[in-house]
Amino acid sequence: MKLDLNKINWKTDFDSTALAVFNYQYNNVSVYKTFCDHLKRTPKTVCKVLDIPFLPIQFFKEKALISKEKISEIIFSSSGTTGAITSKHYVADLSLYEASFTTAFEQQYGAISDYCILALLPSYLEKGGSSLVYMADKLIKDSHHPQSGFFLNDLNALAEILKIQEAAGQKTLLIGVSYALLDLIEHETFNLNNTIVMETGGMKGRRKELIKQELHAKLSKGLGVQNIHSEYGMTELLSQAYSTGQGIFNCPPWMKVLTREPEDPLQLIKGKTGGINIIDLANVYSCSFIATQDLGKIASNGSFEIIGRFDNSDIRGCNLMVF
Repeated sequence: MKLDLNKINWKTDFDSTALAVFNYQYNNVSVYKTFCDHLKRTPKTVCKVLDIPFLPIQFFKEKALISKEKISEIIFSSSGTTGAITSKHYVADLSLYEASFTTAFEQQYGAISDYCILALLPSYLEKGGSSLVYMADKLIKDSHHPQSGFFLNDLNALAEILKIQEAAGQKTLLIGVSYALLDLIEHETFNLNNTIVMETGGMKGRRKELIKQELHAKLSKGLGVQNIHSEYGMTELLSQAYSTGQGIFNCPPWMKVLTREPEDPLQLIKGKTGGINIIDLANVYSCSFIATQDLGKIASNGSFEIIGRFDNSDIRGCNLMVF
């Protein structure tokens, strides 16, 4: 199945494309087919998007989710904690992933070539296999800026480059994992007027977890910016949603977020906090319909915020669907 992300319009084409992707994945991704059959949801019974079953995200830890027509070009793995089973995403078409994150970024922020891109992602670099590192590396290369690059632990070099770009009036994106950004502002404080600061991920066991409001307040003060931007993505997705502040995320046209009843993984809800279900059409060769472990709320315009995560490690009801 061929998919052109640029031709998907959220209002007019999304539902028909999602149903076509569901039919393809039912017929070609064996793990997803078995799951759908267990729920008696097949192409004969699924007539609208709200009928499509969402696969609990835990299946990415134990099953190879990939179309029988494809072989993987790369396998991305989640960071996880030491000794934990990590998720693996078998990616059959890297060009589709690149088109997804490049287009989504430029729709939100403009041309990549306008930016100096500085990536402070030490834990991801140390582990390897990160889809975030792959994305950052491509953005760095596409920026064509001589100072764009990764910074592992050299906060002195990063601070110096930030000050140089600021003095030059250069548009800059600083994307960093939360704990490393906190390390940076403890090393030195800034007053950035030309830099977008984007946090991604949590503390990765390096620091005490903070609620988002507290984290963003600390970073805003230390970096001298009004808003902290955020990237919502994960190993199991090939698309990202972005927040330009206040923790409100917007999806690209080929991605959509729904909420489900926390106590019933099969019941979708509106207007209140629930489990986050994601439709990511860029996942065409794995699984586009995922029930995550995040809790959130969706606004009427389709934007969403993340409230927290389920306390238990597995999505409620998932144990009834194991095969």
